[in-house]
Amino acid sequence: MCRWAAYLGQPIFIEDVVSNPGHSLVVQSQDAEEAKTAINADGFGVAWYGHRPEPGLFRDVYPAWSDPNLRSLAEQVQSGLFLAHVRASTGTATSRNNCHPFAVDKWSFMHNGQVGGFECFRKKADMLIPDELYAHRKGATDSEVLFLLMLGAGGQDPVAGLAASVRQLEGLSRAHGGTPHMRLSAAFSDGETLWAARYSSDEIAPTVYYRWSQTRVGWAVVSEPLESDEGDWTELLPGQVARFQGEEVDILPFAP
Repeated sequence: MCRWAAYLGQPIFIEDVVSNPGHSLVVQSQDAEEAKTAINADGFGVAWYGHRPEPGLFRDVYPAWSDPNLRSLAEQVQSGLFLAHVRASTGTATSRNNCHPFAVDKWSFMHNGQVGGFECFRKKADMLIPDELYAHRKGATDSEVLFLLMLGAGGQDPVAGLAASVRQLEGLSRAHGGTPHMRLSAAFSDGETLWAARYSSDEIAPTVYYRWSQTRVGWAVVSEPLESDEGDWTELLPGQVARFQGEEVDILPFAP
C-alpha cells in the first residue's frame, strides 16, 4: 500500500510536509506504521499549484529517500496547495507513468489502495474510459482508471464522479476479479478545493487523517500523522469524504 500527504493553506515549502517532519512522507517511504507494507519504494510524485491553473508535476521511479532532486525541489518550491505520494506497487510495473499523482488539465489525483484482481479485467476497465479522456491513459494502474472515470462521470461534482468510478470498478472486481474488491483512500483537487475520501468494500479501509495548523494557517491531510507528538489529528472515517476550502472542512457521506 502507498502513503500520501496533501496540503491546502498559506504557501509553505513542500519540504515542510514531504521531508522535514519527524514522520514525514520520506520517512513513511521507509517505515510506514499504518500500512500493509512498511516500505514504499516503487516511485514517488508531487503535484503542486502555483501561478497557473494546471499543477506542476514531478514523478520518478526511485525511492523517495534516495532522490536528491526531490529533496532539492521540496527545499525550494513554495505552494499553497500540493499533493505528494510514495508508491508501493500492488502488481503493476515501476514506471513514471504509474507513479502518482496523476494530472489532467486543472485536476490532480492520488490514491492508496487496490481494486481486487484488476489484472484480470484491465481491458474491460480501460474500455470504460470516455474517448475524450483516453489519451490521458498513460500507465497501467487501477488508480489512473479511477481518476479518468471520475473525470468522465463527475461534471461539476467530483465526489459523485469518484463514487461512480468506484462503483464501476468494484462491480468489475466482483464479476471478474477477487477480494478485496475495493480499498481506497484518495485525495484530489481542482487547484482551489482539496478533497479526501476513504472507503472499502470490506472492513479494512486505508487510513486518512487531517489537521488544521494555526501556525502554518493550513490543512494537512495525510495517510499517517506527520509528528508523533501532535495529538490533534482527526481520523476521517470509512465511508466519508472531506472537502477542504479555506479554513473550513465539510464532512460528507461517501457510499458508492
